[in-house]
Amino acid sequence: MSSFSPSKNHSYRSLIRKLLPWTFYAIIPLVFFRLYFYPCTVSHSNLILISSSPFSFSPSTLEEESAKETTPCDYTNGDWVRDERGPLYNGTSCGTIKEGQNCNSHGRPDMGYLYWRWKPKQCKLPRFDPDTFLRLLRNKHLAFVGDSMARNQLESLLCMLATASAPKLVYRDGEDNKFRRWHFDSHNIDISIYWSPFLVKGVEKSNAGPNHNKLYLDHVDERWAADMNGFDLIVLSIGHWFLHPAVYYKGDSILGCHHCPGLNYTEIGFYDVLRKALKTTLKTAIERRGGGSNGNGTKVILTTFSPSHFEGDWDKFGACPKTKPYQEGDKSLEGMDAEMRKIEIEEVEAAKLSAMQFDYLRLEALDVTKLSLMRPDGHPGPYMYPFPFANGVTERVQNDCVHWCLPGPIDTWNEILLEVIKRWDYQSIREE
Repeated sequence: MSSFSPSKNHSYRSLIRKLLPWTFYAIIPLVFFRLYFYPCTVSHSNLILISSSPFSFSPSTLEEESAKETTPCDYTNGDWVRDERGPLYNGTSCGTIKEGQNCNSHGRPDMGYLYWRWKPKQCKLPRFDPDTFLRLLRNKHLAFVGDSMARNQLESLLCMLATASAPKLVYRDGEDNKFRRWHFDSHNIDISIYWSPFLVKGVEKSNAGPNHNKLYLDHVDERWAADMNGFDLIVLSIGHWFLHPAVYYKGDSILGCHHCPGLNYTEIGFYDVLRKALKTTLKTAIERRGGGSNGNGTKVILTTFSPSHFEGDWDKFGACPKTKPYQEGDKSLEGMDAEMRKIEIEEVEAAKLSAMQFDYLRLEALDVTKLSLMRPDGHPGPYMYPFPFANGVTERVQNDCVHWCLPGPIDTWNEILLEVIKRWDYQSIREE
């Protein structure tokens, strides 16, 4: 058995007290050596926390950290993969879904279309985070402008945000509530929808008047553009209405028409007209909002053309019968779908060059054409009306193979929208 000696213990403690100061003095040069050759870097997280960026946020997840890439991800290249988590919301939990897109409540029997998500080949597309979106848009006004696809995307976004904060409808006007605004008290955010199926000035055909639309290609539609100074972010969406019969004007002169038998005008189609309408719209946005300072310039996003999936007559059973996405190689982007997308991408890129003189104006194409083309299963079809086959299959039944079920594939558009906003926020911080 060993014995314990107080004198030995005292000597041991005295030795430690003598060595401790010398150990401290030895560490100091090592620290300076480390800092000199391997300087510390300030983390992006700390930068974001102190940023005064108009879309500033504090990243709280690894998914949010992925937004810090300065090179945009190519979301057009990817595959639809199974996702058993399903959507964030359902047809009964959200009160803003247009009846024609509420496929669940209208009795659509197959639910498989709800369990897919888009997986880009070169990067990750995180699941939509409503809290992050609300933080980024705090004190801002987001406006969706365009046709019924703009409304479809808007209602998808509202439903996903409603899982975190309830939107309050504060304004409505126009036939079929084509002009509406919601307010999120929790973050002082306004989200609006403006009906403008051409973006430029137009007179829509009616039962009481001519059976064609009139488009004035050198004038933006002031029904929405007059409010542009109050927008922080604009999401534009057009395309399908350009397929309808129309007469085109530039000033007081008639340029020609599309599908106008009986009228003595030159048939010029609609591709070049779509291009002219986009030029006028983006040019107006640059002129009116490009001069913002301190990060207050309006951000503009153009959602590209969303293909339809009719496989037969619109009023017959089985017009869009698919129940699963196309896989790679099953379907190619071609014809009208490819041309509409090409025009939209080109005009956004041209507008970016024109806007380079303005530091705070951002433009982007939200390229959803291919990923949407791969989802023939995501449309209401006959379930645009409640329980269309309750009394058996009828010979004639109206189908919607253009718009998207909610929830459905269109929710992916807003996942990409969030990633664009996150990247813009990060770029704004780096530029400060």
